[in-house]
Amino acid sequence: MPAAIVWFRRDLRLADHPALSAALAHGTTTPLFVLDPLFVSRSGAARLAFLYRSIRALDATMNRAIVVRHGDPLDIVPRFAKEVGADCVFISEDFGPYGARRDNQVQQRLAAQGVRLERVGSPYAVNPGLVRKPDGTPYAVFTPFSKGWLARGWQSPIAAPNNMNLRGAPDVKCDGIPADPELVAQLPAAGEEAAWARWEHFASDALSRYKDERNNPDRDGCSMMSPYLRFGTVHPRQLLAELHPDKHHDHYRSELCWREFYADVLHHQPRTAWENLQPKMTAMPVDTDARAKEKFAAWCAGRTGYPIVDAGMRQLLATGWMHNRVRMIVASFLVKDLHLPWQWGAKFFMQHLVDGDIASNNHGWQWTAGTGTDAAPYFRIFNPAMQAEKFDPNGAYVREWLPELASVPDKFVHAPHESPSGVPGGYVAPIVNHHEERDEALRRYKVVTGK
Repeated sequence: MPAAIVWFRRDLRLADHPALSAALAHGTTTPLFVLDPLFVSRSGAARLAFLYRSIRALDATMNRAIVVRHGDPLDIVPRFAKEVGADCVFISEDFGPYGARRDNQVQQRLAAQGVRLERVGSPYAVNPGLVRKPDGTPYAVFTPFSKGWLARGWQSPIAAPNNMNLRGAPDVKCDGIPADPELVAQLPAAGEEAAWARWEHFASDALSRYKDERNNPDRDGCSMMSPYLRFGTVHPRQLLAELHPDKHHDHYRSELCWREFYADVLHHQPRTAWENLQPKMTAMPVDTDARAKEKFAAWCAGRTGYPIVDAGMRQLLATGWMHNRVRMIVASFLVKDLHLPWQWGAKFFMQHLVDGDIASNNHGWQWTAGTGTDAAPYFRIFNPAMQAEKFDPNGAYVREWLPELASVPDKFVHAPHESPSGVPGGYVAPIVNHHEERDEALRRYKVVTGK
């Protein structure tokens, strides 16, 4: 009987998994996960722990059959195919720069030994590269892309397989799922079942107010599905199937589209993972000296003296996640108040976010930095105190993550240095003056514009 491998990566689920279904239809299937040392080296403890927990949850639903191997996929996958006698390896297609290159190299090595690599499905409702302008070129602006994305549409989700003819651990040697790294962050529950429990919680209440409340970090108004989408314990197509014609549902659908838009941009321009999409912005002067590094350390630790910024960074360190509006605020502060390279912030986020996704994270940073597609104009500079007053009016979010401000009156909670009693003990005075740094940011922008 033919033998297949399903190589799990960003698709740690059973339901709506076309590659898994195709492998099972092909023959006896061995589930494989390769723990790539490159991923391990680039991930913080929170993301690694969430990955390991997600693999364990999936393994439990597959009768402990997943074979985990540690090492370079270029060596492991071909060797493993020979070991189990597989004539086909099934994967969900990866469109990231590293993943696409890795898969092409694995395909070549498999072909040399007479084994096929079959790409079936992907982490996206619409694969990157498929939505194009009438002239065949890719979109560079979100709104027309979203219209093309909606017009193209996607298939309905498929059910989890009823019967799985698996051959795996313990019949095949398994290196095992590592123990969780030492962890400070409190993470959400991992796995496919946990993903749906979170979705049901969100859909039963906050989804009906999503457009109005998604920007308010003091409320449970976000789906918080990003970690599950990152590791594929749920597929965006499954969430899209849950939505109906309604302004709040439409807005959530649009947020899923942003994820796919950024993946499309990165697919067409892989250099933009760490380079400015807009080359002209490379002329923007940034600070990288010793003083800049001190400011960066304060930003990383949530010790800038701007409560909404510090609360966001403390939330990130404590949970591996940060509210999206706050992500924009802290990014603007790093780039336009501290004048640091956006890449510094993007790298820190990728190290600490459970949902760290190179396309969404780095292009989101470029949006705020004014260097990317659909970018906010560089001269749009978030005032952290005004943003906080608008989206956290009573200071509930700030107080949750900065207990030092518990007794500060509402009037001063977003600017405690202005309080008659001064900055409370345990907190810090602002490390920069926002109004002065705003002027400095605009001065630097003139270097780019020449005006």
